[in-house]
Amino acid sequence: MPKRILTGKVTSNKANKTVTVQVERKIMHPMYKKFVTKSKKFAAHDSENKSKIGDVVNIRECTPISKNKRFEVIY
Repeated sequence: MPKRILTGKVTSNKANKTVTVQVERKIMHPMYKKFVTKSKKFAAHDSENKSKIGDVVNIRECTPISKNKRFEVIY
């Protein structure tokens, strides 16, 4: 089964080997038929601590690394 790959912006890199990535997507509102931006934050494993705040990164689904980390940063 293919793993999901998402693109988002790094919002925090304070934890060791972990970054918080905000992923935005646009959906059409069912009643008003206008596009609404929805966003969600994911904790991702950054093994090399390369990512800085504001970077646009790709993250890929992986096996659980900790309680909240289910994604890893793709370089």
